Amino acid sequence: MAETVKCLVWDLDDTLWQGTLLEDGEVHLPDEVRKVVIELDSRGILQSVASRNDHEHAWARLEAFGVAEYFVLPEIGWGAKSESVRRIADRLNFALTTIAFVDDRPAERAEVAFHLPDVRCYPAEEVLALPDLAEFTPATSTVDSRRRRRMYQAGFRREAERAAAPGPDEEFLRSLDLRMRIGRATGEELSRVEELTLRTSQMNATGVHYPDAVLRGLITDPRHEVLVVTLTDRFGPHGAVGVLLLERHPGLWHLKLLATSCRVVAYGAGATLLNWLADAAARSGVHLVADFRATERNRMMEIAYRFAGFEGLDEAPCQCAAVLAPAPEDTGLQRLHLVPGPRLVSTVISVDAPDLNEPEGGPGTS
Repeated sequence: MAETVKCLVWDLDDTLWQGTLLEDGEVHLPDEVRKVVIELDSRGILQSVASRNDHEHAWARLEAFGVAEYFVLPEIGWGAKSESVRRIADRLNFALTTIAFVDDRPAERAEVAFHLPDVRCYPAEEVLALPDLAEFTPATSTVDSRRRRRMYQAGFRREAERAAAPGPDEEFLRSLDLRMRIGRATGEELSRVEELTLRTSQMNATGVHYPDAVLRGLITDPRHEVLVVTLTDRFGPHGAVGVLLLERHPGLWHLKLLATSCRVVAYGAGATLLNWLADAAARSGVHLVADFRATERNRMMEIAYRFAGFEGLDEAPCQCAAVLAPAPEDTGLQRLHLVPGPRLVSTVISVDAPDLNEPEGGPGTS
């Protein structure tokens, strides 16, 4: 199956609107195209622009049509469209396989396809059919997906303020009033958890997707903890930014999955989660074993584990792992081990989390 499109990049002239702005002066945005823009936005698909136009003139027209807010990181100028698309993908930190491009001119589509063969290109006459295509139909629809564009726009404001802030970076992070909540997943939150395992590739420790039916079985299993992580700051919510899947064994907690959004890497969210888990395990007197499967994009996750002190069981064997079933052969699965000690969770993020020694609904928090 083709990956779900995360961002659709629009040409403007004779694609988003009818007419050529610099030649015709007046252009028209069909209601049917407007509905496509709004529908894709409601599905959590980001949208941007790559157009050969005068930026000020074209952006003013988008504002007049009432659709400028739907487009993030617009690239309106005179350079090659492949370079515009690449910059948009890089700024969003999206793989090119999740980017789509629509343009009325075959030569422009060919130029993008030649330089960026992973980007899917569509002719303008197919615009109205895009919402019916599988790649534009995410498997889940959540609160976070419906407000994804607004969360990214808030993120760009954070980045701009961060770039302009004087003093040490840690001082700026403290000024954000970052608050992390780690909670046991409920039935209503499972779609957000499943979406994270689908969308997160750079910070997914195994690359495994856990479907809704499997997750629903795990949240009712007393041996398992399915934890969803959210983050907020003074700019607003980041939404669900992490998921942990933990299985309890005597003397051992088995971390089957850790996935965090790449959007919050710069805030130290992954390190905060691992330090919180290590501290909780230390207080419970258990070891930690984490599953890790290297992919083309998750090198950062391996670095996070190693920086947190995890070592491969082949490097430092421990008898605690004898309770685990052998890792499936020929899957590339590694098991990383940690004898945890007390940790300072974070100096810039306040954490509200359950006490994993208390049953669900118990009074304990940490």
